[in-house]
Amino acid sequence: MMNIEKTLSEDWVHSLDVRDETEAPHHFEVAWPGDSGIKTLQSRGRTTGKVLNAQIDALSWEAATARVLGWAHARESRYVTICNVHVVVSAWRDAAYRKIINASDMATPDGAPVAWMLRRQGFDGQPRISGPDLMWALCERAAAARLPVYCYGSTEATLGQLEQRLLEAFPGLRITMEAPLFRALTPEEDAAAVDRINASGAGIVFVGLGCPKQERWIAEHRSKINAVLIGVGAAFDFHAGTMRRAPAWMRDNGLEWLHRLASEPGRLWKRYLVTNTLFILGATWQLLFGR
Repeated sequence: MMNIEKTLSEDWVHSLDVRDETEAPHHFEVAWPGDSGIKTLQSRGRTTGKVLNAQIDALSWEAATARVLGWAHARESRYVTICNVHVVVSAWRDAAYRKIINASDMATPDGAPVAWMLRRQGFDGQPRISGPDLMWALCERAAAARLPVYCYGSTEATLGQLEQRLLEAFPGLRITMEAPLFRALTPEEDAAAVDRINASGAGIVFVGLGCPKQERWIAEHRSKINAVLIGVGAAFDFHAGTMRRAPAWMRDNGLEWLHRLASEPGRLWKRYLVTNTLFILGATWQLLFGR
């Protein structure tokens, strides 16, 4: 099995290009799920299940939105990770990234396979809580409560369309947009960005920098930004209309990856071959030997 992992890892590295939101881990390492922590009740009042060594929250849509809004109204510095198959497999293979995911204040099961793994652990009825859908639900609630939100990431063109669509849907929404530079910021530039976000009064910051960059960014900025930081991946593009999202029936049946693959086959086929294969291997190992 480890030889398969090595081969797939090498293929994954060669399949990446500069347009891909994915970064290869600095090293290749798999932590096979053990026999402890499959289902846990943490001291912070979180009920989580383990999916390939990533701790994922088992919770309803109402609980997820209520938790985020409670933190946001209190201006607590928290971060939320949205965990699809790609995130879970990346966390499985990269210890540093796994630490970021498991240090989240909330990690939602994005992707039907991740939610299914939680249901297999006894969390009956666990829904998929995806980044684009969570962002839309929170914007609706924020508009009603006059709670400011902030969008950080993407491009000015995409953010302009996103702002227009969000304000059409939620006229009372108080929203600020920022497209960061496409390079590493200097400490001074980063501090200025933090100041702008805090000065906006935003209670929720949606971060669209791509996985794993956005998760690293929100982990680094917890305690610096007085808001709930949520990495939402391609949600900006979906809601702006610059990228077509998979139909609901495909999302509900765990086939959103297939829609993206069909949209960009030349760029994504090796990535999905590796990610999906490793998820199947890891999930099978966990279900057979992880209890």
